[in-house]
Amino acid sequence: MCHFAGMIRSLLAAVAAAALLGTLRAQDAAPIEQQIAEATRSPKVTVVHLWAPWCPNCKAELSNGGWSGFIDANPAVNFVFVTVWNPADGREMLAKFGVGAEPNFQLLLHPNGSRKKGEKVTELLGMPVSWIPTTWIFRDGKLRYAMNYGELRFPMLQQLIRDSSDTWEH
Repeated sequence: MCHFAGMIRSLLAAVAAAALLGTLRAQDAAPIEQQIAEATRSPKVTVVHLWAPWCPNCKAELSNGGWSGFIDANPAVNFVFVTVWNPADGREMLAKFGVGAEPNFQLLLHPNGSRKKGEKVTELLGMPVSWIPTTWIFRDGKLRYAMNYGELRFPMLQQLIRDSSDTWEH
């Protein structure tokens, strides 16, 4: 009976630790969620791009002047890159591809940098994060478009930004 009671105590301690860790991670993520939400409240179109430096699709989007040229060509649009599933923000990689110095660009690092299943961030702003890159377009605090599964095409993104700039009937 003592062995069984010890196992129960250990199990309860593990469950409590996991719950506490989940609470701490949610608290750690709260400031970044607030920063992103604040940026998306702008009357300007805001592109929120979730990425990681190790991701091949993210690297492909950066190559050949992809993001740097696109950001430069859209000075009236705010761009918020959020590094996820990575312990560092990837600033060096972005700079290598000419991204990061633009006045309409902001780089944030999600505090939970884990890539491990069951540990990595799976939700941001109440929306699922299941793949990177993920790109969301906001205006006036409202989500206009979400591309949640991989590498995007810049002509398509340009059209979605134009559409998001139009006045929508509610």
